Amino acid sequence: MIWKRKDLIGLEELTGDEIETILDMAVSFKEVSTRRVKKVPPLRGKTVVNLFFEPSTRTKTSFELAAKRLSADVLSFDVSTSSISKGETITDTANNIEAMKVDCFIVRHSISGAPQIIGQSVSSSVINAGDGCHEHPTQALLDLFTVREKMGKIEGINIAIIGDVLHSRVARSNIWGFTKMGANVCVCGPPTIVPREIEKMGAEITYSIDEALQDADIVYLLRLQRERQKENYLTSLKEYSIYYGIDEERYKRIIKKGAFIMHPGPMNRGLEIKSDIADRDGSLILEQVTNGIAVRMAVLYLTIGVKK
Repeated sequence: MIWKRKDLIGLEELTGDEIETILDMAVSFKEVSTRRVKKVPPLRGKTVVNLFFEPSTRTKTSFELAAKRLSADVLSFDVSTSSISKGETITDTANNIEAMKVDCFIVRHSISGAPQIIGQSVSSSVINAGDGCHEHPTQALLDLFTVREKMGKIEGINIAIIGDVLHSRVARSNIWGFTKMGANVCVCGPPTIVPREIEKMGAEITYSIDEALQDADIVYLLRLQRERQKENYLTSLKEYSIYYGIDEERYKRIIKKGAFIMHPGPMNRGLEIKSDIADRDGSLILEQVTNGIAVRMAVLYLTIGVKK
């Protein structure tokens, strides 16, 4: 199919065919990272700006590598030394940078909707790298890619998403993505951090981790985002670990043979998952990181490398 979108703000707006186009494109780009010279020319002459208003390790580095492997020039914007600290708005900042003839903004912001606001004010492409508690589309795309690569399909598989769903943009993007591709999604966690409206997105809800894990092909663990929690949603971290963490006993008793563990990072080792379990053969956590480069290469290529 011909890609027609200027921006990628979320998976809620994408069709299943559009998602599949990105995943198929990523297959060819993954091979680039195995070469001796890890670079191809599709985005030569293009300029990509990393506009990150929140800290990031994996996503920012992954986008930078993806752009460079496509031969684009990359500018990483340092908010702490910018005019934002003097009161300049994010749209004025984006408009001023766009006046330097850039082609794409990769935007991460603590406020939901910030990438969309920037996208409406500039003619350059905007890719959402995570906004508030709204969406993180490329994380979900790399998760979909990893599952399809490992299991050979997405349709019909069972995904259990466990943890702080209330504050998770990753959970929302994954629910949209996996349900649109035909997977069965169940979310699980304490009632205080699993909002009932998640059911409207097509996911089932349970508060019993045993029930969530029973038939899961993919166990997707979320980090407790204490930095976003404005209230005390949990009685204690120890209690959360006991009732919702993946320890050895729970791993052996409930998680079915052949199931895989996933996590978007960063992990709270010992809280949502015991450290040795995160490093076992059944863990896809590092494969997710590897696949993120190929998926983001595909997104950049489709967004600014393909003539509309």
